[in-house]
Amino acid sequence: MALHLSWVSVFGDLGVIVSFMVAFSPLPAFYQIYKKKTSEGFQSLPYVISLFSAMLWIYYALLKKNEMHLIVINIFCCFIQSFYIVTYFYYGRKKEKLEAVKLMLLFNVFGSGLIFFSTYFLHNPKTRLCILGYICLGFSASTYAAPLAIVRKVIKTKSVEFMPFTLSVFLTIQAVMWFFYGLLKKDINIAGPNILGFIFGILQMILYAIYKNHPKKMVVEDPKLQLSDQLESVVSSDLNTTAPQPKDKDYNNGGGGGGDVEAQNIKKNALDASQKV
Repeated sequence: MALHLSWVSVFGDLGVIVSFMVAFSPLPAFYQIYKKKTSEGFQSLPYVISLFSAMLWIYYALLKKNEMHLIVINIFCCFIQSFYIVTYFYYGRKKEKLEAVKLMLLFNVFGSGLIFFSTYFLHNPKTRLCILGYICLGFSASTYAAPLAIVRKVIKTKSVEFMPFTLSVFLTIQAVMWFFYGLLKKDINIAGPNILGFIFGILQMILYAIYKNHPKKMVVEDPKLQLSDQLESVVSSDLNTTAPQPKDKDYNNGGGGGGDVEAQNIKKNALDASQKV
């Protein structure tokens, strides 16, 4: 019995440590927002969803009791996701701020409130915990479908530049730690969703091995969409990296052909000079 509890504690501690590292992964993206003083090209949805998920798991852990590992990591997630949302809101345009407020009201106010009041006043504590556990399981399982967007991009472009290998490894390790934690505690609500996390993590690493040495394929695509796709791929966890933004001012303002016109003018001037000689 003591050995069983020690292994539960080991996997719980490792799960918390790895989850801390994953939670910090979007910091480079938000440093870019700070430098550019704009959140253009980013979306608030992944961070609102992550905050909502953390709130659900805290509620579940408090009802179940003796779930200090879940409480610690999800309180930290609430803090860090709130920081991301505030940063996004501060540097966002009016339209983006309005969208972020709508999402917060929908998920973090109305959604969490509805779940709380529909379960807290149930007379049977076991029924309450069971229903809430199924809600957490279903929600966490659905968020693990997010990496499919980046997997599709990798297969389409045959390039892994938008799928950082290190992040894929840490997400896989995180899923393994929490799976064994839930398994040892005989809690399918914790263990179940992480099976999907492990499968998608292994899939990403296999794709990385296949395409890591493949020549880069240029794909004409809005750079804002590239950046947005990356951020959405870490909703269950979040996380994320950023795609390079074009530096040409004319391109950013919608004048993507400015470079071609300039090249043609240089070529024409050189031709005229040769004819004069």
